[in-house]
Amino acid sequence: MSVSNTVKSARKSLSWLLALIIGLTALIAVGSLSDEDASFTPKLALDLQGGTQVILSPLLLDGQAVTPEQLDQAVSIIRQRVDASGVSEAQVVTQGDRNIIVSIPGVPDENTLALIKASAKLEFRAVLLTSFGAPTSSVDGGDDATDGESEGVEGDVEQEPTDPEPTEPNAAPTNASDLNWITAELRADFDALDCASAFRTPGQVDDPTVPLITCDVTGTEKYILGPVEVEGANISDASNGTVQTSTGASTNTWAVNLDFDTLGTQAFSAVTQRLFPLSPPRNQFAITLDGFVITAPATQAVITNGSAQITGNFDRDSSKVLADQLKYGSLPIGFEVESQENISASLGSEQLTNGLIAGLIGLFLVVVYSIFQYRGLAVVTIGSLLIAAVLVYLLIAVLSWRQGYRLSLAGVAGLIVAIGITVDSFIVYFERVRDEIREGRSLEVAVENAW
Repeated sequence: MSVSNTVKSARKSLSWLLALIIGLTALIAVGSLSDEDASFTPKLALDLQGGTQVILSPLLLDGQAVTPEQLDQAVSIIRQRVDASGVSEAQVVTQGDRNIIVSIPGVPDENTLALIKASAKLEFRAVLLTSFGAPTSSVDGGDDATDGESEGVEGDVEQEPTDPEPTEPNAAPTNASDLNWITAELRADFDALDCASAFRTPGQVDDPTVPLITCDVTGTEKYILGPVEVEGANISDASNGTVQTSTGASTNTWAVNLDFDTLGTQAFSAVTQRLFPLSPPRNQFAITLDGFVITAPATQAVITNGSAQITGNFDRDSSKVLADQLKYGSLPIGFEVESQENISASLGSEQLTNGLIAGLIGLFLVVVYSIFQYRGLAVVTIGSLLIAAVLVYLLIAVLSWRQGYRLSLAGVAGLIVAIGITVDSFIVYFERVRDEIREGRSLEVAVENAW
């Protein structure tokens, strides 16, 4: 390769490096005008910035004890919730044999905190009776009963609906949809319920074997629900997407796709076989989270394969919210927030300062060594280190903005180690150049061979 070609190649490489640096700088600068998360300062992890610590304690019925397996499952689900909210470098650990500690870097938004605190069990219950959320004086269930939610659940097997057989007053209930669950006392409590008032205590634990009187999350409708028939822990996956036609074409209708595990498939199959022939609202099943109904779709088919689709007045955002609630709401036990406090990063900040000082000392010694050992070639080493430092810093800033990456103390240590690796590479390179020259090759050939 001629000298002119070598110079052209070098200039081309340097031009690309300069263009990359300018491009990353412009990307962050333009992003900062429209997105508050875009910044030239990378986000810091919990050990360097501090953050918020939430301690969750289990809600147990009398005589009930939490098992290590339940705690481990709860930790896994809460970690999935936090990760799904876009928060990185969070810590979710157990404390002793009861509590769970969630530590989040910085100041989490309200949605993230709500997702952590909404830690009660997700449950499926049959709908027995519905009404508007205001108190009523009706006792016959005729005028005030509504037709329920507009959502529906579809499957792959359908059958002709039939009217249910009437039940005898005061008879023992035979299944979870039996209206004999509704005693006179239960009906009176239902009629008196006002969804606009606080009718549940925070973290209230409900008996899964008896009916539940509650409201939907908006407070516009109230329900009498049968005993729990399917646990949220039996949901294997939930996602949102558009409904597809029989030919595979995508429509503009958004839906929530729900998949159950083996146990959930069997239980849900039995539920839909019983609910499908019933008349509204008893053909609905309610999904409750923290005791409130998040959706109550009507059963439009018998679903035996464990895959259901909830359709209704959804858009992209609302279907995503419901899918996340179903996917990450299936805690094995309920929890309440025992405490929430800010945590400092004094120890991490001190370690960071010491680490940076050590890194600067090491960098200074590297520069002195390069000048003493390689003289003019030290300019190449120092210049390369500066270019690499600028590129890495800009890339970390972009990842922090676009991917939620947070720089931890371990990450800083890794960057300092990278300085040594870079210098080692140059030492090997320069020594090879010397060897090539000793063997009688020209400087240009020696540089090419060494590279």
